[in-house]
Amino acid sequence: MDLLTIVVTCFNEETSIGILFKEIEKALAGINYEIIFVNDGSNDNTLINIKEIAKFNSNIKYLSFSRNFGKESALYAGLKSSNGDLVCVMDVDLQDPPELLPQMIKMIETEDYDIVATRRVTRAGEPKIRSTFARLFYKIFNKISKIDLVDGARDYRLMTRQVVDSILELNEYNRFSKGLFQWVGYNTKWLEYENIERRSGETSWSFFGLLSYSIEGIIAFTTVPLSISTFFGIVFSFIAFILIIFIVIKNLLFSDPVAGWTSTVCIILLLGGIQLFSIGILGKYLEKTYTETKNRPIYIIKESNIDKDKK
Repeated sequence: MDLLTIVVTCFNEETSIGILFKEIEKALAGINYEIIFVNDGSNDNTLINIKEIAKFNSNIKYLSFSRNFGKESALYAGLKSSNGDLVCVMDVDLQDPPELLPQMIKMIETEDYDIVATRRVTRAGEPKIRSTFARLFYKIFNKISKIDLVDGARDYRLMTRQVVDSILELNEYNRFSKGLFQWVGYNTKWLEYENIERRSGETSWSFFGLLSYSIEGIIAFTTVPLSISTFFGIVFSFIAFILIIFIVIKNLLFSDPVAGWTSTVCIILLLGGIQLFSIGILGKYLEKTYTETKNRPIYIIKESNIDKDKK
């Protein structure tokens, strides 16, 4: 290995930048590496702190977006700017322990692996409702998708240049990296570790933000929700047809007027709700198609210390 590139995405992480840099420096003593910090439109001193470190360390690179484009865009930008034979992706909050890097490098160099990925075996310190929904997401995703996500998988992973180039070929606008990492394939070694709490700062991910991200991931990798809405349509159309026949026969034989205003309203509301649910599913897929066809850039760089011809 001639060079290791570490891609770190940042959004309002001014207190974590310096700590992470020191931990990486300690873990990679004697190894040739570069760190690419991607400032995703932070509105605190994140960029200032990155520039301060870059002044005294030539192996520190940075990209700064014109606004917040999201973690997925920042990750793609960092990978696109990477030059290393091996490329690592990690979060800035130190929940991805840098001390694992030497072990990850050794696994790729001495064993037949293209990726060394990490997964948490516990979710200690995480709110129970978040942990419950996270496990539920993995179960649902793996049931309805053609790819399997490993429960507890982190974005923290070390990849060969070939893997990174394969990921960069997937230049879609709506990105779900956990799925993309699995979709490209390659031999993967999973490295397990206990959950580590943030060393400083607070997460920018809310419960509803993670829920929305999960829905985006499902839509990006399966069309089963569309089939579910079609299934509901067929089933309720069949039930309605049977009920119509039943009511007609009942009226002809017994001259019994149909009663039950309450039940009728409930059925109408139920069917209306299912119709709106199905339209909503269809709308999400149309939304993704719409954003893809506009062909807008995935991100816009406002400033950087990386030579343009290397990007």
